[in-house]
Amino acid sequence: MGSRRARFLYAMAALLALVWLVGAGSLGSFLGRLGEVQINDSSAFLPVSAESTKVQNIAERFRADTIPAVVVYEGSADLGRAELAAIAEDGERISEFDWTSGTVAGPIPGDEDPSVAQLVVPVSEDADTEAAVNDLRSALEHGGAQPRAYVTGPAGFAADLSAAFAGIDTTLLAVALGAVFAILVAVYRSPTLPLLVITSSVLALALAGALIYAAADAGWLTLNGQSQGILFILVVGACTDYALLLVARYREALSLYRRPTRAIGAALRGSAGAIAASGVTVILGVLCLLASELSSNRSLGPVAAVGIACALASALTFLPAVLLLTGRAAFWPVRPRYRGGTDSDSTGDVLARHRMWGGVAAVLGRRPRTWWVGTAAVLALGAVFTVQFEAEGTAQSEVFRTEVEAVEGRQVLQRGFGETASAEPALITADAEDRTEVVEAAEGVEGVVGPQAVAPNGEPMVVDGTVLIEADLAAPAESERALDTLDDLRGTVHGVQGADALVGGSSATKLDTLESAERDLVVIVPLVLAVVLAVLIALLRSIVAPILLVSTTVLSFAATLGVGALVFDHLLAFPGVDPAVPLYAFVFLIALGVDYNIFLMTRAREEVLRHGNHAGMLRALTVTGGVITSAGVVLAATFAALAVIPLLFLVQLAFLVAFGVLLDTLVVRSILLPALALDIGARTWWPARTPRFADG
Repeated sequence: MGSRRARFLYAMAALLALVWLVGAGSLGSFLGRLGEVQINDSSAFLPVSAESTKVQNIAERFRADTIPAVVVYEGSADLGRAELAAIAEDGERISEFDWTSGTVAGPIPGDEDPSVAQLVVPVSEDADTEAAVNDLRSALEHGGAQPRAYVTGPAGFAADLSAAFAGIDTTLLAVALGAVFAILVAVYRSPTLPLLVITSSVLALALAGALIYAAADAGWLTLNGQSQGILFILVVGACTDYALLLVARYREALSLYRRPTRAIGAALRGSAGAIAASGVTVILGVLCLLASELSSNRSLGPVAAVGIACALASALTFLPAVLLLTGRAAFWPVRPRYRGGTDSDSTGDVLARHRMWGGVAAVLGRRPRTWWVGTAAVLALGAVFTVQFEAEGTAQSEVFRTEVEAVEGRQVLQRGFGETASAEPALITADAEDRTEVVEAAEGVEGVVGPQAVAPNGEPMVVDGTVLIEADLAAPAESERALDTLDDLRGTVHGVQGADALVGGSSATKLDTLESAERDLVVIVPLVLAVVLAVLIALLRSIVAPILLVSTTVLSFAATLGVGALVFDHLLAFPGVDPAVPLYAFVFLIALGVDYNIFLMTRAREEVLRHGNHAGMLRALTVTGGVITSAGVVLAATFAALAVIPLLFLVQLAFLVAFGVLLDTLVVRSILLPALALDIGARTWWPARTPRFADG
C-alpha cells in the first residue's frame, strides 16, 4: 500500500514539475517584451487627481501632438555666420524626417554666450521618442567637429530615461541571479540545490511576466520601468526566501524520515503556513499602494502583488515536486543522513547540535532584558536621524547617476541662454470670459513673467469655453523659488471669481508630487500597519506577539531611515531624495521585514506548545537562525542589484531596503524580538494559553 502511494506521489510530482517547466518556461519570452507595454512618460508618474494633472489633460487640447527636442550647439568660440548657416541646414534636413511634426525652429543664438545656439525640433507624439532621438543624435554626429551638438529637452530626457531602463530583463536579472547562486552555494555547499531554487524563481518570474504583459496590454494595469525593475527583484528575492524556508524544513525532515515522500510532507506541514502567511502579508501590503495619489505608486501595487503570488505558487508547488524527485541527491555532495528518532530532543541537545545559533540562544536566554534594552537603544539612536531625511525631490537633470546627453545639453543650454532657458512655463487654464482678469492677476505675482493666452492665429485660442495661458517663471524650473512662486500664483488666480482657474506645468507637477507624497505617508503607513497586524493576529492567534513583531519592525525601519539620511547626505552626497522613496522603503521593509519574524514566531509557537515559552523560544531561534539569516542576505543582495540601474530613485531604494533587511535579519530577528519574548514570557502569546514546562 505504501509503495503504491509513493509511486503515485512521485508521478504527481513529475507531472507538476513538467507542467511548470513546459508551461511557465514557454512564457519566458514575455519578460523581454515587457518594454512594449511600458509607459515611462510623465503621465506614468503624475499625481492622480492633482491640479497639475487636470491642467495637463486640458492643455493637450490646445497643442499639437508633439514632444519638443532641443538641439544645443556648442562651439569652441563665438558662432559666426557660417556656423549658424550650417546649423540652419541641419534644421532643414531634420524637418524631412518622418517623425518630425511641424517646422524646426532656429537657429537661435545664445543671448548670454554667443558660442551656443539651439534648434527646437517638434517630435510627433505618435512616434517612438527614443528611436527619434537616437536618429537625431546619429544624424548630428560629426566625429568631434565643432560646433558639437547635444539633444536635450523633454524628448531628450524621455529617451535617456528609457535607455536607463533598457536591459532590465538581462542585466538586472543576471546580477540578481548571480548573487543568489553564489550565496546559496556558500550556504549549502552544493551546486544542485541552488539550481533548483533559482529555477523555481525564474519560472515564477516568467509566469508573472506573462500575466503582467497581458494585463498591461489590455489596459488593466500600468507598467513603467521602475515597476518592472522592482518586479524582477521582488519575485527572485521572495521566491528564494520561501524556498530556503521549505528546504530547511525538508533537510531537517530527511534526518528524521527515511523516505523522501514522508520528509516532504513533514516539510510542507511545517513551512507552508508560514510561507503562505508571509506571501499574503506582502501581497496585501503592496496592494495598499492603490490608495496612493501618485500614479507610479498605484501602478506598482498590482504589479508587485502578481509577482509575489507567482513566487508563492512556484515555491509551494514546483519546488516541493523537484525536491521530492531528487530526494537527498538535491543536497549533493553534503547529503543529510537519516538518523531516525523524533524531533523531541532536549533543548540542550538542540543548542549543542547548532553550535553558532545555539550559542546565540544560550547567551540571550541568560540575560534577555539586557540584550533587548541595549539593542532597542542602538536602534533608537539610529532613528533619531530620521529628522534629517528630507524627501524633497530633485531636478530632472539630477535623477541620472551616469553622464547622459540630455543633462550635458541642458547645462550648455543654460550657459548660453540663462538658468531659466530650459524651464517650461507655468500653464494656467481659465474660463475664456475671465481671461483678462486672470492674466492681470498673474502679472501681479512676483516671479511671474509675461503671462499671455495661447494664440496661434493672433487671437486667443478657446476650446470648450476655456483658454490656456502661459506664464514664464523668473526662477529655474522645479527649484524651491519656482515652487514658492507657483504656490503664490495658485492662491492669486484661484481668487478670481468665476474663472475656475487652475495652474499646472512641470514645476506645479513637482509641487503636487511633494504634497501627494506627504499625503500618501499619512494614509498608507497606518493602512499597511493595520493590514500586517491583522494577518499576524490571525496567524499567531495572539495579540501581544503581533504587536511586538510590528513594533520592532517599525523601529528597525526608523533606524534604517536615520542611517540612510547620514549616508545620502554625508557619505554619498546625493542631491536629494525622491519623494516616493520613504513610502516604497516602508512598504517593502514592513511587508518583507516582518517575513523573518513570521518565520521565527511560527516556529516558536510550534516549539512553545511542546516545550514551554523559554525553551521553545530558544529552540526556535536556534533551528531557524541559519535559514533566516541566509534568506535575509539573499533578499538584501537581490535588492542591492537595483543599483545597476543608473537612476537616483532606484539606487536610494536599493540601499534602504538592503540595509533594512539586513538590520531586520541580523538584529531584530536574531536579538531584539527573541529577547523581548523571553523577558515577557508566556504573556507573549496572550490571550492564548501555553503549557508551562520547566525550562530546558
